[in-house]
Amino acid sequence: MIPRVLTIAGSDSSGGAGIQADLRTFTVFRVYGMSAVTALTAQNTRGVSGIFPVPPEFVRAQIDAVASDIGIDAAKTGMLATRAIIGAVAAAVRAHAIAPLVVDPVMLAQSGAQLLADDARVALLAELVPLAAVVTPNAPEAAALLDMRVSTLAEMRVAARRLIDLGAGAALVKGGHLDGPEAVDVLDDGRTCHTLRAPRLAIRHTHGTGCMTAAALAAGLARGLPLLDAAQEAKRFISAAIAAGLALGGGDGPANPLAWLDR
Repeated sequence: MIPRVLTIAGSDSSGGAGIQADLRTFTVFRVYGMSAVTALTAQNTRGVSGIFPVPPEFVRAQIDAVASDIGIDAAKTGMLATRAIIGAVAAAVRAHAIAPLVVDPVMLAQSGAQLLADDARVALLAELVPLAAVVTPNAPEAAALLDMRVSTLAEMRVAARRLIDLGAGAALVKGGHLDGPEAVDVLDDGRTCHTLRAPRLAIRHTHGTGCMTAAALAAGLARGLPLLDAAQEAKRFISAAIAAGLALGGGDGPANPLAWLDR
């Protein structure tokens, strides 16, 4: 049977991130993608002009519908917007024993728009992180979540361990926002801290890279890959997607997951 993967995330009207990017990523990894939409956004390559959260009970209804009929081999979360939506998602994950779960703590759009309400950070840490097989913040998200500085490799390692101490099975802290000739990520699986490296690419069209990385990781886990193998594959995938970034619109265009098919 084809692996079945659910994305629980927001819709990006520009197609570069959110459920649109997740579903494209699932497709290139040959898994069957499903979605539970948590919020609608009006956005393009220049920024986000509007956000409309989906009622929490309808987010739950979407997850229930998929889980009770098709089944879920892995899931990932993206933009969850509000504390109430986080609660609804966590309750659904527990009720349907959805695992493995990849939690991508989407807090800010690349343009700087806030995608997570101020009072939702604590709920994310308390309710969803303990259900996660792996949490995938970038360095700024890890800093905001944990209220700490995350600007060096050593601080990324500390942040990853703190997320595990809060209940996550593992943590992938991504260093793409930091400086240096390499884009360095830290994967702490609870036993060993691994370093994943790739050359830093001087390309501005990187919209959606966080979503795509988490989606690729979820797809790998759904296909039965061990966590380290899935993370290494996701790293190679996102490097290829960034290298083939699309110069669409007048702002920062999206990374291109279809590049994985041309490797």
